[in-house]
Amino acid sequence: MVTPEKVLSTALNARTLGSGSETIVFAHGFGTDQSIWDKIIPFFAQSYRLVLFDWPFSGAVKDQSLYDPTKYSSYEAFANDLISLMEEMNLKDTIFVGHSMSGMIGCIASIKRPQLFKRLVLLAASPRYLNTEDYEGGFSNSDLEQLLSNIESNYENWASGFASIAVDPNDALSVAKFEKCLKSMRPEVALSLATSVFYSDYRELLDKVETPCSIVQTAKDMAVPRSAAVYMEKKIKGKSTLEIIDAEGHFPQLTAHLRLVEVLKGVLGNGLD
Repeated sequence: MVTPEKVLSTALNARTLGSGSETIVFAHGFGTDQSIWDKIIPFFAQSYRLVLFDWPFSGAVKDQSLYDPTKYSSYEAFANDLISLMEEMNLKDTIFVGHSMSGMIGCIASIKRPQLFKRLVLLAASPRYLNTEDYEGGFSNSDLEQLLSNIESNYENWASGFASIAVDPNDALSVAKFEKCLKSMRPEVALSLATSVFYSDYRELLDKVETPCSIVQTAKDMAVPRSAAVYMEKKIKGKSTLEIIDAEGHFPQLTAHLRLVEVLKGVLGNGLD
């Protein structure tokens, strides 16, 4: 595993851009890499220090042995990596923007090391994807069984199909971007990670999150229903707000980046206390 000093940031392609007294850490979600933020970065680089990196499962990470399915069977290991990376880079009191699964990873890390975070921005995040009698996560058991079966049986076809429904289908370039990222992952990595993500349940930790949170959600997201975002806003212990972007899809940083930038600037201007 990556343990020597200053090696983790290199292994995860961490880079620092821009300048400013405050630091924003951008963390991508399932099936993507740090390039998912390319449209957003120019709007913040002049006023903030920006930190980007790739998770071990990403196809952008050169050492594919970094992703151990046993180690990464839960978000806990990712949160530990995030903490180690931030400490290695001497980061603290940051604004953390976590997309999709990275939203919950940021929540876990903030509970363990609150001094590292000034605010969490939970973008298209969800504490649980599976429906229960009293909670709408967006997927039934049969939905998830079919999804995992499709990943296992024909990953290339699944990646193409999933990209077309997860991203706004009217934005062909963004669909192609996500599809390319998905296909850069090894199928066995995608299968193990999808199992961990879609069967995760982190509802119980929300009332331990004391860092102020801004929950940002699109009006129509096939992976995260609005009810899940509302649930997070109610359950998070720290001060939280919910912003709904009038857009479709799970990737507003691709398909509605100007509206997302507007929301983020509003969040960053709201006195980060």
